[in-house]
Amino acid sequence: MSKMRFTFLSIIVDAALVNLTILLAFLIRFGGDIPAFNFSAYLNIWWVLTLVYLVSGWIYGLYEPEQIDTPWGTTRAVVSSMTFGAVVVAAVAFFGGTATVAFARWTLVLSWLFNIAFLIGWRIAFLRVFSIRWPVQRTMILGTNAVAQDLARSISERSKWGWQFIGFIALDGCSQGSLARELKEREINRLLVAEPVDIREILETITLNNDIRVTIDVVPEMYEIFFGEIDSIVGDIPLMRLVSAQRPRYERWLKRAIDIVGAFVLAIVTSPVWILSALAIMIESGRPVFYKQTRVGLEQKNFTVYKLRTMRKDAESISGPVLATEEDPRITRVGRFLRRYRIDELPQIINILEGTMSFIGPRPERPVFVAEYLETIPGYAERFDIKPGVTGLAQINGGYATTPRRKLKYDLIYLYHQSVSMDIQVVVETLKVVLTGRGAR
Repeated sequence: MSKMRFTFLSIIVDAALVNLTILLAFLIRFGGDIPAFNFSAYLNIWWVLTLVYLVSGWIYGLYEPEQIDTPWGTTRAVVSSMTFGAVVVAAVAFFGGTATVAFARWTLVLSWLFNIAFLIGWRIAFLRVFSIRWPVQRTMILGTNAVAQDLARSISERSKWGWQFIGFIALDGCSQGSLARELKEREINRLLVAEPVDIREILETITLNNDIRVTIDVVPEMYEIFFGEIDSIVGDIPLMRLVSAQRPRYERWLKRAIDIVGAFVLAIVTSPVWILSALAIMIESGRPVFYKQTRVGLEQKNFTVYKLRTMRKDAESISGPVLATEEDPRITRVGRFLRRYRIDELPQIINILEGTMSFIGPRPERPVFVAEYLETIPGYAERFDIKPGVTGLAQINGGYATTPRRKLKYDLIYLYHQSVSMDIQVVVETLKVVLTGRGAR
């Protein structure tokens, strides 16, 4: 069975189990005679309950095989996700009014215990009986000390999970160039750092080489544990994730689904703003109201971006393509207001529905500037590994005049560390920008 099929099976089984455990909890709580009044409260929110638990499982990596390839990883993911889910469901039941308030609280406690036991149990039992085609992890270890030797033995024991131990890389004589060549030539996609090294140099080596896609984990020193979380354990050795080679495919599907639904809702809610803005532009400077421009998106492919026009019609007839500045004289009075509150970005909802943009991601730049930045800014090509966004870390932490080098740092932070919590943070900060009209902080 492939990774994707196992993930799909996990979602189906978990959805059934979280409801079966509720039924079992009701039976135990009420001695087999379930009151209709209490049970109706469950029936009113069973689909919310199911969705909450599945989303909780996704947040805590329950459907990401690389994080649950050991009993410890499975236990941690299940306990965390079921605990979070139970708290959310309890809140929904409490604030749901008369329709849900009769949901027995002890039923939730019992179902939480059953969920943990059943979700851990079926996974461990299933993986002992059936063979799963896990993603191949061609692994090299940077370092040759005792910890590195223990890691190598543990990896060899994990061959059934897709791990392949390729070899060691000795620190003596290892340069950035030789490390990059070694990883590329041997097609390595997992690097474990077993000895203290200059992590910054390693990260820059991986980031600046577009031919290398490697997940990097390090064996943390004692003080490093205070600043981060342990992401996995190989044998009895804890590892901290520095870089992930790629995001799971289902995360991209989920983000796309959220983009589509969000774009439709936002288009309806903001339609009056579109109309008023279009009228203001026409009164001040006539048509056209919308502005189309070629930008560079995912995988450095060109696409057309849509915005409300904020500059004079002949803005670049003399100057040519130039970046906007804080007090750009080409910007109209209406345009300055639209830019201040980011209203000019609303037509990019069309780009989101087309699939050329996402709500959150790097800001799309024009081809002439991209060509320049690719030549002058190391690592700039990395930002094209994800779709550009209407908003993002660089947009909320900078302004129109923030330098491309500084924006790139935010783009790479999002690329390598994107998560649900980070997306929520970006959305909240974007709302602050829209409502207050503030620019760079």
